[in-house]
Amino acid sequence: MKPTLLLFILICFGCSNNSDFSIKKGRVGKVNSETIIKELDSLFLNDSIVKRIGEGDYMFSGEDKYLIFDSDKNHLLTLIPKQQHDSNEKIETIQVISDEFRTIKGLNVNSNFGDINKNHKISSIQNTINNIVVFVNELDAYFIIDKKNLPLDLRVGTEKIIESINIPANSKIKRFMIGWN
Repeated sequence: MKPTLLLFILICFGCSNNSDFSIKKGRVGKVNSETIIKELDSLFLNDSIVKRIGEGDYMFSGEDKYLIFDSDKNHLLTLIPKQQHDSNEKIETIQVISDEFRTIKGLNVNSNFGDINKNHKISSIQNTINNIVVFVNELDAYFIIDKKNLPLDLRVGTEKIIESINIPANSKIKRFMIGWN
């Protein structure tokens, strides 16, 4: 009976640790879509937060960015609020930096387009000047992939419609982003 109880405790403890690095709709680790800036210090009590507060006038001001580092100085996440200079503002965008963060299906920053396509429903693909943006609404996520991965005839311009079939499965993710409105 005791080995079974010990196994149960170990499984539960492991699950609670994993939730600090899980990505699902409305949540990335300790941060959720309702998290406000002034909560970050208490959420990341054992971690370091580098605050890059945007400066400049209205047209040329940069975004506020909150870079989260663990105790070993590994960059985990970059958080960007909706409005700058307001500690009561919600997080709008998260760039996932660390490969410790994963979806329930194992997708992380080291995954490729094939992993996205196989494990998640692609909502849309946007063609930009240098990249394609792959949206996965079920995660509130979008993935930026360099157009250098595409066939030559699809690399130039933004007017061409890019479909999943046009993107090689081994195309690496350039940026793994979460966007909350």
